[in-house]
Formats: sequence, structure tokens, C-alpha cells
Amino acid sequence: MTAIAPHRRLNLLTGDWVLVSPHRMARPWQGEDSPVQVERGTSHDPDCYLCPGNTRADGIVNPNYGGVWVFDNDFPALLSPDGEVAALPGSEEILVGAPVTGVCRVMCYSPDHSRTLARMERAGLEAVVEAWTAQWQELSARPDIAAVTIFENRGAMMGASNPHPHGQIWATSIVPDELAREAVRQAGWMNRRGSALLSDVLDRELREDRRIVWSNPEWVILVPYWAVWPFETLVLPRRPVADLAALGDAERKGLAEAVGQLTRLYDRVFDTPFPYTMGLHQRPCQGPSDGFVLHLHAYPPLLRGATVRKHMVGFEMLAMAQRDLTAEAAAVRLRDCSKAVAPW
Repeated sequence: MTAIAPHRRLNLLTGDWVLVSPHRMARPWQGEDSPVQVERGTSHDPDCYLCPGNTRADGIVNPNYGGVWVFDNDFPALLSPDGEVAALPGSEEILVGAPVTGVCRVMCYSPDHSRTLARMERAGLEAVVEAWTAQWQELSARPDIAAVTIFENRGAMMGASNPHPHGQIWATSIVPDELAREAVRQAGWMNRRGSALLSDVLDRELREDRRIVWSNPEWVILVPYWAVWPFETLVLPRRPVADLAALGDAERKGLAEAVGQLTRLYDRVFDTPFPYTMGLHQRPCQGPSDGFVLHLHAYPPLLRGATVRKHMVGFEMLAMAQRDLTAEAAAVRLRDCSKAVAPW
């Protein structure tokens, strides 16, 4: 088989390019070798700030919650509009600043300290999706909120400050850069072609079937052609909808199944709790959102094994993103893992 030469691929969602260098997979590795991540199997950790009944760092005692629990972050990155806003340069061309307000919340998926998304049963995952939807409906309706970002950082390697299974919700008064670029690109595609960008991508991927990882009647997991992270995935709805509130009951249940399947697949790649950043992109809350399709991104850093990660340094920081493992090879690896994951 002819080797694939170095080339670049365009991310249709952002306009960025990624350099693909498949031949580098054969290079020797003498770089960082991180310790294997271990998840504690206890259902309740008396030292955990997020377990039921425990006292958090600010002295607040958690309720004895029995399911999904959402609370305002004790150390939020954003303050509500009635909070004090520091003075900022307003009219200068060099030092340009602007205030940003918002709401930051924490969502505990389960009272069980060991119950990660990959270890949750169907009912628990469906409860998480329902809570995501409720948070979106509440926060997106506020006139002071322009975007709602729902995400999870799993594992110390991804900067998670607490091992208790949880995610976060940041509702901002501005549309963050990544979402803004995606919204512009999707609207432009719709205006030029009369169809949704991600629907067209999904149609092409289903026809080609080289980067599909898993699917159910409502959702498809795939490695995007333009993936940057080694086992990056994109979860797309078969029916183009712009936000969680537009999903039907079967679609929300299907999303829960897809999230459970994806996280279990990740844990099988290297037989270790797989760190990742994962999050939902939904339409901006304010203004038009032509062609925008709800989707979920997952960015896991592990590359060659449970202890070797992909670092975004050097050329990636100074020039452009680069990857060695092709999206097609990553999809094959993930599909092979699905054979060892028991269906619901």
C-alpha cells in the first residue's frame, strides 16, 4: 500500500487547517511518560468536595442529593450582571477590553463518586441529558446570556480539579470565539448552498464510511476528517436541530446512548480511564443561527498509550495544528474497541 504523504486538511467548521504527517507514527518516543490515571472505586469519598453531605471549600454543605445535582460554581470565572465590573480601557486602540458577565455552574452527574459517564446505566445518562436540556432552556432564555457552553474535563491530565464525575455550564454575555466562528461558517454554508453544513458532512461520511465509529437511529459518532487530537470525535444528530430543546424524546435518549457508548469506547482504547475535554455546541442565544446544527465535540489527548499524550506545542502554537495518526486510522481503532463494549 502506498504511504500517505504529508498533507493538510480544512476544518469546515472553523476555517483552520491541520497538517497531517502519517509517516511520523514510526518515530521513536523518549518524551514525557505520564503516570497511568487511576479512578478511585469508592462510591463516597469523605474528602471529596462534591460528594453528598460533604463540606465544600467555601464551607457550604452539599445536600444529600440522589441524582443529577446542579449548583452555582463557588469559584466562577464570570460574575452575574449585578456584580462589580472592573474598570477597563474603553476607547484605546492598543489596550482594548470589554466587560463580560455570566453564570458558571457545576453539574454532578451522580452522587456515586465512582460513577463516570462510562460507568453509568441508561437511566443515569438520560437524566444527565435531561438536566443539560433544562439548563439550556433556563439560561438561553435570559436576555443577558448570548451563549451557553456545556462541557466536561475528565482526568487530571485535562485539568479536572476534582475526580467526582461532573461537568460544567458557562453561560456568557458574549458568544465565545469558537462558537462564533462555527456559527459564521455554518450560516455562510447555508446561504451559499441552501443546506446545513454538518448535515452535508454527515451525508458524505455515511456514504464513504471510513471515519464512522458508531451510530444509532438518532446520532452518529465519527472522527472528523479535520481532527486535530489523536482520537477526537464529533457526535452529530441525523436530524439537523440547533439546540437541545429542539430534540424529541427519542433523540434525547439516543444522545444519552451515544455519550455512554463514546466514553466506554475511549476507556477501552488503552484500557485506562481516558482523559478528555468534551462539550456541546448549540446555537448562540441571541440573533440569527441559520444552518446551525447541534453537535458534541470530544478532545482526548492520549496518543500512543495510557501514559503518552499529544502536546500542542512548538509548531502547533506558532504555526498550525499537526497530527500523526490519521483520522481514518483513529476511526478504525475506535471501531475495533466497540466490539469489546457490550451494547445496552
